[in-house]
Amino acid sequence: MKQSFYNLNFNELENLLVENELNSTAASLLYNWHYKKKNFSPCTHNISKKTLNFIEDRLDFKLPEIDTVHESSDSTVKFLFKLEDGSKVETVLIPFNNKYSICLSSQVGCAMKCSFCFTGTQGLKRNLSTSEIVGQFLQSWKWLADNRGEDKRILNIVFMGQGEPLHNFDAVKSACNIFLSKNGTSVGNQKITISTSGYLPGLKRWKEEIPGVNLALSLHSPFAEKRNELIPINKKFKLEEVLSYIDDIPLSKKQFITYEYLLIKDFNDSEVDARKTGELLKGKEAYINLIPFNPFPGTEYQRPTDSVVNNFKDILSEYKIPTLIRMTKGDDVLAACGQLNSKD
Repeated sequence: MKQSFYNLNFNELENLLVENELNSTAASLLYNWHYKKKNFSPCTHNISKKTLNFIEDRLDFKLPEIDTVHESSDSTVKFLFKLEDGSKVETVLIPFNNKYSICLSSQVGCAMKCSFCFTGTQGLKRNLSTSEIVGQFLQSWKWLADNRGEDKRILNIVFMGQGEPLHNFDAVKSACNIFLSKNGTSVGNQKITISTSGYLPGLKRWKEEIPGVNLALSLHSPFAEKRNELIPINKKFKLEEVLSYIDDIPLSKKQFITYEYLLIKDFNDSEVDARKTGELLKGKEAYINLIPFNPFPGTEYQRPTDSVVNNFKDILSEYKIPTLIRMTKGDDVLAACGQLNSKD
């Protein structure tokens, strides 16, 4: 049975070639061809016939298929990808300054059941493989090149799509290794952010195994009872314990921790909520992203007014915490934060 080329990090590909008595330099040629040059056709240049036969017999180069594309009025692009088993996941390209951030999914559905998230209504179907994660990036890049010109680059990668990335730790870690590889896409560490709801088993592995990328925690409330409603695993993995593990992560010069705070009307958007959040995070190497709630079908939550959002930000500034209000993009095609689902 063939294995996916896109499941193999560079060292694994080299080892596979050596184990089969082939020249390991073919790994550099293949990575350069498929990742740096982003070619989708087979690589045949400067590779021996014996190695080409091995590649043809043993490696699979199929990628997830683009099922549908939705383009927002603000140039956000949402893809629905169809996977080999018929499962589907969504991926979003978010525009800024003629460049893009790509929001990748890590699971089909999600087991976390966060009440503010459309994906959470699906439940978990399965984890994505490394090739299915990397494939979202490559297919999105190709669509951009074909439809919006070569000057439209994907500059940032965020694991903030469907699923809890740290619940699929091994595949997400492997995908990061491919993105970071100097032989591969050569994305800088500071350009990758992995978001988590506070899945502690994954956080316990983070310090030793994740290669220096940025972390974002879905905070959403400093109060246990409110966070329990929004993020049910808070009942199992308490915020205090989650924060203690995060505080223990050694940060490089350009590495940072972001705390995501979803503002919901008359639920967690009061002055009391803001001041408690400021007290919780003051003195930390912290950034806060304020995200006004993006409604989705069936939710009872509502979006707060702009004045409430701005007032929340002003209060946090008193605690000397850098705070950004995240602009809503793609909500007209259900591509905004919390709106992703596997259905077209």
